[in-house]
Amino acid sequence: MQPVFNKIGLVGKPHHKATLSSFKRLHSFLNNAGCAVFLDQRLSASLNFDDVSFISLDEMGKTCDLVIVVGGDGNMLGAARVLSQYSTPVIGVNRGNLGFLTDLNPEQFEQDLTQVLAGEYVAEERFLLEVTVKDTQGQYDSLTAVNEAVLHSGKVAHMMEFEVYIDNNFMFSQRADGLIICTPTGSTAYSLSGGGPILTPDLEVVCLQPMYPHSLSNRPIVVDANSTIKLIIAEQSNTTSITCDGHNSLNLALADEITIHKKTNKLKLLHPKDYSYYNVIRSKLHWGSKLY
Repeated sequence: MQPVFNKIGLVGKPHHKATLSSFKRLHSFLNNAGCAVFLDQRLSASLNFDDVSFISLDEMGKTCDLVIVVGGDGNMLGAARVLSQYSTPVIGVNRGNLGFLTDLNPEQFEQDLTQVLAGEYVAEERFLLEVTVKDTQGQYDSLTAVNEAVLHSGKVAHMMEFEVYIDNNFMFSQRADGLIICTPTGSTAYSLSGGGPILTPDLEVVCLQPMYPHSLSNRPIVVDANSTIKLIIAEQSNTTSITCDGHNSLNLALADEITIHKKTNKLKLLHPKDYSYYNVIRSKLHWGSKLY
C-alpha cells in the first residue's frame, strides 16, 4: 500500500550514539516502506547514507510531507520553530528525558510508524508565540517561542522592574526576578517548575507566571491567546533579556517595548493512534493510577 507520506525528513541531534542508531533504523524502515528520505544537513558528518539528500530545515519544510524528530523535547522545539512556517506535520521519537512532545518509543517505533504512514494517527495543532522588541529608536527585532518567552535578568537573585499591558490596557507594574509567558505546550515546562498551572493543548490561552515577585499578592494569570501582551522595561540593566524556549535571546534596554502575540502559523503535531494527553502527563509527572 502506498504510504500517505511519501517524502519524509529526519531531524535530530548529531554525534549522539543512541540517536544515530535510531536514524539508521528509521532510514532502513522508511526505505522498505517506499518513502523518499531527507536528512537534516547538520547530520551529514555523522551519517553516511548514499541514497538520501542532506538539506536544511527550511528546505525540509518546503519539500517533505512529514518530518520525524529524533531526540528530546528540545530537539522538537528547535525543529518546530522552523517547520511551523510551512505547516509541515511533525512526529517525534523520544531520545530525551521527559518526551512530552516526542512520544514514539525508540525501541519499537516501527509498529506505530506503520500506522502513521497508512494514515492512522492523532493530529493536533499547537500555537506559537511571536515576540517583538522595539527599542527607543524604533528598531525592531523578533523571536518565535513554542513553549515560552521569559523576561529575566542575567544576574542571579537580581530583581527588575517592568510594566504589563493586555490589549493596551495597563494591568500591573512589578518588581520581580522576571516573568514567564507560556503557551499550553509550555505549561508543562519552565512555567510548571515555577508553580504555574497545566493548560491542556486544546486551550487558546496564554499564562503569565511571575518569577519570585516582591509581593505576596501576585499570582499567575491566564489570558486569551488572541490578546496582545506588552511589556515595558522600567529599570536600566545591562543584563536584562527576553529568551524564547531557553534558546534564543534578545538583550533589552530601558524603555524597550516587548510585544507578544499568537503567531498565525501553527505546529502540526502527529501522535500514534492510541495517544492520550492525559496518559502522557499522568506518566511523565508520576500521578496516581486508577483506584478501581
